[in-house]
Amino acid sequence: MTPITFQHRRFVARKAGEIAAEIADLSRWPEFDGYGPLPGITSAAYEEFGGAMTGARIRVQNDDGSSHLETVEVWQPPERIVMRLHGFTPSDSRLASHFIEEWRFDAADGGSEVTRQLQLYPRSPLARPALWFISLLMRCAIARHPEKIAGQ
Repeated sequence: MTPITFQHRRFVARKAGEIAAEIADLSRWPEFDGYGPLPGITSAAYEEFGGAMTGARIRVQNDDGSSHLETVEVWQPPERIVMRLHGFTPSDSRLASHFIEEWRFDAADGGSEVTRQLQLYPRSPLARPALWFISLLMRCAIARHPEKIAGQ
């Protein structure tokens, strides 16, 4: 099924390697505080981590009691990071099979241009409208998240 896709691009006054280190530091993940009814993250913990980020699995708990897994598919700072969000608890599991989140970094004077793209894969045509609404909330949450990464 065709995913619902959106991206956000923003300058962050940090180098790509520093941003990647923030992503790998799970103690920082609760800084993602959602938007409106979209829950924020309360905790994240490595379920599998063999020393290399590629293949790492992270269990994420949200402040509404839901959870999901994130698997690192590509870890190539300073170019890009790709993560697969899956294993959603109900009701999200009824709406989406998985999400793909890609971070792309372009060096810029004094920091990085960061492009964050999400692809949300609906379980069915009937789930698509609800997932589209969730994508709108995610766009708003992601638009303000780089401020926290940059410590602004």
